[in-house]
Amino acid sequence: MCESCNLLQKFYNIDRSLVSHLCAVGSVLTNLRNYGKLNDEGKTRPEQIKKGKITNSIKMNCIIVDDDELTTLLLQTLISDTDSLHLVKSCNNPLEASEVLLREKIDLIFLDVMMPGMTGIEFLNTLGENRPEIILISNSKEFAADAFEFELCDFIEKPITHSRFLKAVSKAKKICDTKLNPPSNESFFVNVNSVLKKIDLKEIFFIQALEDFISIYTVTGRHTVRSTMKDILNKLPKNDFMRVHNSYIIRLDKISGVEDNCLILNQQAIPISRSKQKDIMKRIRLL
Repeated sequence: MCESCNLLQKFYNIDRSLVSHLCAVGSVLTNLRNYGKLNDEGKTRPEQIKKGKITNSIKMNCIIVDDDELTTLLLQTLISDTDSLHLVKSCNNPLEASEVLLREKIDLIFLDVMMPGMTGIEFLNTLGENRPEIILISNSKEFAADAFEFELCDFIEKPITHSRFLKAVSKAKKICDTKLNPPSNESFFVNVNSVLKKIDLKEIFFIQALEDFISIYTVTGRHTVRSTMKDILNKLPKNDFMRVHNSYIIRLDKISGVEDNCLILNQQAIPISRSKQKDIMKRIRLL
């Protein structure tokens, strides 16, 4: 809550949950006024707002999954004023969203965490590996860890601001553009100690994250370069590679065995995160 709301609760002894709700309502209305959608009387203005800065002729089909009407209204406003987005539907719950995903090609989901019946995290567990990009939204920062665990596009803490929204959408747009224009499936170059080295994709065993660096383990040896797992994953064909852990990407046809919760590649044990166990078993051919 903001400082004013804390004072309101302290001096008037109003229930904290009610004050938090009023604070959220005030934030949404303020944002809508800033975007030019409401006048001082709270009535809708004619379209005067400038479009979002992300422009491209190819739009991303998106849906909103949130039971909160005010947040949904704010997202609808932001989406309508962003040229790269096309809102297919606003869903009140994950079940409704699942039905849309069966009928429509969706590129991006704005997903709330706390919803009755099924939470956003539970909904994530029902989606397969080829799910749309997802921007997770919540009142609490604690769910940012879930966004990282599920390798989501981004996490936004409420109240949603215009600049933070555009930043998240920009990340989603780059990922979707990469999917439409995949890199070469044979090789790529990396900068190792100021020397460009060619990496043949067929020779990669696995890739390990090391803070601001990654190590690429190949038939010819280990190559350590400055990069992120997200960036390197976008350079790899999804049919051949899979991220099985926050710290590991593996080449599927290099798996020589499975022991406990680990994959064996090049005589090394690679851990599998819990969220990836079902997906990896689907990708491995079992007799």
